[in-house]
Amino acid sequence: MDDRHFRNAMGKFATGITVVAAEVDGNVHGMTANAFMSVSLNPKLVVVSIAEKAHILEKIRKSRTFSVNILSADQQEMSMIFAGQVKDHQEVVFERLNGVPVLPNALAQIACEVTNAYVEGDHTLFISKVTDIQMKDSDPLIYYSGNYRRLAEE
Repeated sequence: MDDRHFRNAMGKFATGITVVAAEVDGNVHGMTANAFMSVSLNPKLVVVSIAEKAHILEKIRKSRTFSVNILSADQQEMSMIFAGQVKDHQEVVFERLNGVPVLPNALAQIACEVTNAYVEGDHTLFISKVTDIQMKDSDPLIYYSGNYRRLAEE
């Protein structure tokens, strides 16, 4: 099967959208990602999958800490900024959670510490211990079949 066919099929799985952020030498780097999931309750572990060509890959390897910011429905612009889809934007100001940069107003801000990294195919899977979490109530930003979506009321 070709790459496009595979990507289209994977796009049929609706996901939330996150921004992964890491800090190296006082500079914060971020990337939009939807390849994120919880792994374990005890200990509390999550995994993010980062493409080998992504700029943030080496930043996470170096810092060994990062945040996962689960975006709310009104944060589509944040997703687009960190996906490189918005070129002319104001500087993003980060908050701190357990010393890790996090996005203000995210549904969930999750501070993580890398425990293991596995290279699989053209991605690295970072298994990470959750060191802190902050949450707020709001609707999530959803991605499905190549488009941003919102939850609909029934």
